[in-house]
Amino acid sequence: KMNKDSSRSHLILSIYCEGYDKLSKTSSFGKLHLIDLAGSERLSRSGATGQSKVEAQEINKSLSALGNCIAARANKKDHVPYRDSVLTRLLQDSLEKNSKTLMFVQISPAQSDYAESTNSLKFAARVKEVELGKATKSVKKRGKGGRSPKGRR
Repeated sequence: KMNKDSSRSHLILSIYCEGYDKLSKTSSFGKLHLIDLAGSERLSRSGATGQSKVEAQEINKSLSALGNCIAARANKKDHVPYRDSVLTRLLQDSLEKNSKTLMFVQISPAQSDYAESTNSLKFAARVKEVELGKATKSVKKRGKGGRSPKGRR
């Protein structure tokens, strides 16, 4: 069976950074998401049943929701359906203006995986069409004493 030992989950590592300029008394903030998306799977091909089937369906739904958000952004729609999944809610600020996105796609060279590899490449092509705009620096001026809003220096 396909993906027999797969965890059937996405992995998101978020790194939050803050820098402080003592001369201008400003703080710069940044966020970096490192994401390993679980691959979609065709249930007819994987033969998943029971809990594995439910997990595969949830993964497919979240990937579909991400694809819908990317399509809405690429087509410059007024409404982007970020609320359709937990994944898209978590990534909302990274898929909007004022951010940069980079995607790596892993595909299989096996002929038997041609359909899945082609779908992955099509998804990556859709991502490439999204124009997020120019990323800008996130800076906040600190109050008296140079303390940040959280009380840190």
